[in-house]
Amino acid sequence: MNPQTTPAAPTAPTAGATPLIPLPLNTARALTTTGALLSAASTFLSWTWTTRFPGNLTVNGYPGGLQLLTLTGALLTLAYALTSWNIPGLRWLNPTRSHNATVLLATATLATTWYTLIAIAAQLGGLANLEPGGYAAALTTLLTLLGTLALPLDQRPAGPTPATGRLSRTRAAAAVRTTLRTLGPGRTGKQPPPPRPLPPWAEILVIAAAFGLALGIVTYGIGTAYGELFTGFLLLAGFATAGLARAGLLGRLTTLTTKHRTPTITAAFVAAALFPLTQDTDQYTLIAVNILIFSTVALGLNVVVGLVGLLDLGYVAFLGVGAYTAALVSGTTASTLDIRFPFWAAVLTGAAASLVFGVVIGAPTLRLRGDYLAIVTLGFGEIFRITVGNLNGESGPSLTNGPNGIPNIPDLALFGYSFGKTHHLGSITLNPFANYYLLMLLFTVIVVLVFSRAGNSRIGRAWIAIREDETAATAMGINGFRLKLLAFALGATLAGLAGTVQAHVAYTVVPEQYVFAGPVPPNSAFLLAAVILGGMGTISGPLLGAALLYLIPAKLQFLQDYQLLAFGAALILLMRFRPEGLIPNRRRQLEFHDGTAAGSTLTHAEATTP
Repeated sequence: MNPQTTPAAPTAPTAGATPLIPLPLNTARALTTTGALLSAASTFLSWTWTTRFPGNLTVNGYPGGLQLLTLTGALLTLAYALTSWNIPGLRWLNPTRSHNATVLLATATLATTWYTLIAIAAQLGGLANLEPGGYAAALTTLLTLLGTLALPLDQRPAGPTPATGRLSRTRAAAAVRTTLRTLGPGRTGKQPPPPRPLPPWAEILVIAAAFGLALGIVTYGIGTAYGELFTGFLLLAGFATAGLARAGLLGRLTTLTTKHRTPTITAAFVAAALFPLTQDTDQYTLIAVNILIFSTVALGLNVVVGLVGLLDLGYVAFLGVGAYTAALVSGTTASTLDIRFPFWAAVLTGAAASLVFGVVIGAPTLRLRGDYLAIVTLGFGEIFRITVGNLNGESGPSLTNGPNGIPNIPDLALFGYSFGKTHHLGSITLNPFANYYLLMLLFTVIVVLVFSRAGNSRIGRAWIAIREDETAATAMGINGFRLKLLAFALGATLAGLAGTVQAHVAYTVVPEQYVFAGPVPPNSAFLLAAVILGGMGTISGPLLGAALLYLIPAKLQFLQDYQLLAFGAALILLMRFRPEGLIPNRRRQLEFHDGTAAGSTLTHAEATTP
């Protein structure tokens, strides 16, 4: 073939800024600003005439319930709309000078508002239950979103399109991907200018303020009084977080936290420790305790799944081993072992028992790979549940009381401090579950330190090598079986550590708590989903994933019968649009999106950061 007639392969388009709706720039700015102002004003009008819808949206002149979320979203959208006018004092809100952040914030306001209005119509029996203020809110939020879509939007450059004969289909698919890249969060070719240098004390104050704000947001989310408010909170928080990330504000905060690691760790621990002090009762503190237990176990599973790449479908059994061991040595009258260990001994015993089970199960099975290993671990989880259900003195030895489990587990006590009693430390009151929350927070910090040190060690690098290509790792001299067994044992130990606390928090252990999939987490399916949803191989990813997977069913009672269906659909969407997880490992993010973003070239430090 003549070289001059050879068709050249299409090249990746360069990054650009193109509005989706063709309007003059000043018109788009004015439309966005006016719409955001009117959206905020609409929250001071009544949206419905009856108080049957929770939150009392019938008052004029005072926003309530879900109206407060719409007001928050409208004010954030207004602030970012004003940054497009280059108003001094607001430029720091949008380091990348990208209008995509404004689009996402307008979408957050629209989603929260329209969800509220649809919920009112669905619960009360039709659109006739909406007041003029509700219609005004719907129109103004839509007007705001249309205005933002007329602003110049940054597009992430698409990857090279394969040169095939199906040009029309290829171009259509490329157009769809371009639209998703335009509106979605992520890296773009536009890099933010370097920030103005601040003195170290000011940077530390910024970090402390950020964690204080995060504490307030988490406290509000956990304390939402009804499901509709929690759903609106999730919509607003999700889109707003994506918007702040697209603006580059979260990236600059990450730079500060990386620069000041010790103050960051201290601020994070203090903010988490202050959570029980924001609660008047144990209702939401108990939810927080269970979230920490779930998160700690998910982080232990992340050693096996995220670092080594082993698919473990029976991991919840190690949590059960630690819980049952702690229950048997707790001194309860229901225990068949007439012994009572002190707190530290019970914790070590539970962790050691899980370690032994991890080695016993891993030694004969870790020579398997892929689906075969997954089937074996799934079988182990079911064998554990069936076995503890049969150790009742009839089907087997009398050890676990069979299906009845081990109830009446006494409260933990450490140096005379009973975790089951209310304590007053000056003006501070610590309720029983607040005590367990602080204990579990300490255990979570220990697990995070273990995971971080292990992942960054020589052994952790060997685990990652095995995950990427076990054959190549073996050829380089890595003993794959021994290192996989070590990871399996470490993960089991961390799960057993959390199980010792879970037994005392729940006051009872029964076999039904440790199934592969069930309505109440933690179970193996939810643990694996938490790791995948949050981001495999990271620390904050499984913590966020576990928190969401536990908190959503706890707050949205109507999902109790459909949560497996809902989470299955969520995972399908996640695998399609964000396979690296919500908080991905940067190296894995580059692997999944290699060639799709010219501006996503990572430095060596970024590529090696978990």
